[in-house]
Amino acid sequence: MGAETDLSALTDATTHGFAATVVLLRDGAHGLEVLLIERPRDRGSFAGAWVFPGGLVEASDADSVAEAGGDLASEAASRRAAARETEEEVGLVVDEASLVPFSKWTPPAGSPKHLVTTFFAARAPEGRTKPSPDEVMALEWLTPQDALDRHAAGSMTLWPPTWVTLAGLRPAKTVDDALAEFAVGDVQPYVSRFNDDRTTIFWKEDEAYDDPHHDDHPAVPDDAPDAVGNRHRLMMDRLPWIYLNDF
Repeated sequence: MGAETDLSALTDATTHGFAATVVLLRDGAHGLEVLLIERPRDRGSFAGAWVFPGGLVEASDADSVAEAGGDLASEAASRRAAARETEEEVGLVVDEASLVPFSKWTPPAGSPKHLVTTFFAARAPEGRTKPSPDEVMALEWLTPQDALDRHAAGSMTLWPPTWVTLAGLRPAKTVDDALAEFAVGDVQPYVSRFNDDRTTIFWKEDEAYDDPHHDDHPAVPDDAPDAVGNRHRLMMDRLPWIYLNDF
């Protein structure tokens, strides 16, 4: 099962479970590349979307590592789940100790699924990918910009956590650059809510996050240079999407 739930499930304080996903990185001919997999188009979460390998944190993940102590919410259990799901989905064996946690996504009120998902990054291990026919329709190594360009052109479906992660990876020239950047920072929490028509996601740092009556069509557009107030949001009413982050 995919680590990221569907668009509705990516931002609620009520947690019914946990998931983990792995951003596998390698140095390619044209710069940093990430592994993206396409989910089957006729079933499951993220049908037809391109995501990073990952899935649910299961009881066996928490029970199999002493540090987890049976706690599904622990980082140790998430590491185990991330490595297990990566091997199951794409056939690559990742060293759990090499995983660098860098973000945590908490789903919104009213979501059909409530999975808090930890994102890890890792250098891709040696070996050939072996996609699971039940969970992976296609896979590709792409530069972050190539993936974002395909999404902007309407030829690749991405969900917000994947999109935001790819956008954040654009400045990195190499795997070492990306991992070093992740290693020095804290694990970034993404606690969010949708606007009324679900075309914009506000994260908790955004001035509109706590305002359910936020004007979705202000006189000064939210992405204008002279817009006021703290902004951490993803505007999805057009292609390409617009990400505003003052932090």
